[in-house]
Amino acid sequence: MHRSLRRATVVGIAALALALAGCASAAPSAPATSSTDAAADTLDGELSVYAAASLAGAFDEIAAAFTAEHPDVTVVPVYDGSSTLVTQIGEGAPADVFASADEANMDKAGDAAVDPELFASNTLVIAVPAGNPKGIADLADLAGVTTVLCAAEVPCGAASAKLLDAAGVSIEAASLEQNVTAVLTKVETGEADAGLVYATDVIGRDDVEAVVPENADDVVNHYPIAALEDAPNPDAAQAFVDFVLSDAGQAILAEFGFGKP
Repeated sequence: MHRSLRRATVVGIAALALALAGCASAAPSAPATSSTDAAADTLDGELSVYAAASLAGAFDEIAAAFTAEHPDVTVVPVYDGSSTLVTQIGEGAPADVFASADEANMDKAGDAAVDPELFASNTLVIAVPAGNPKGIADLADLAGVTTVLCAAEVPCGAASAKLLDAAGVSIEAASLEQNVTAVLTKVETGEADAGLVYATDVIGRDDVEAVVPENADDVVNHYPIAALEDAPNPDAAQAFVDFVLSDAGQAILAEFGFGKP
């Protein structure tokens, strides 16, 4: 009888132990914090983004969305022609990120740009004042009106030269501007009858309109972006690049008319 009692006691203790183990395994564990989330929480400070002038509208919105995720980071955008920006970077400007309107100017950044990646594309249109008062229909019409272009070293200037050459059109530009925004401003203010700009520059405007030239799709600018080797805020710089490449960043770029890389 003593032996039976001991056996029953042992069985009871074992059953209790199994029940407790089952309860322990069923208890919810505390959610793990990913290393990405932890890193995001540490981002702060000023972030200087040097970007092509044609990116101004899209990058303003991207900066706002990025700051909403990282409220301790202050994004300071600098917009200009890509050739001007890469020169400033080469001279030691304290930039964290460089986004160029073409690959040629990113190449000029050399080792200063860390693993550039393409993030968008763009094509050219003829910008004319609203109503197209000169009746411009294609590139050949630019030879008979006051036309402004980007300078040859600027991405929109190199693309313009390629497009005009392919069409067999030669024009004497009234001025050669250092960024695409300056070209559009001259058309907008009536200083020029027409100018070659990016398709994205005219979207949503009512003071100018676009004439899409023949074979415009044959000349495509691909936009690369990179964090910079000597970035004052390297963690935020890489996070910003990642955001531009993310679905959220790509959706904003698409809203502004940019094509896939």
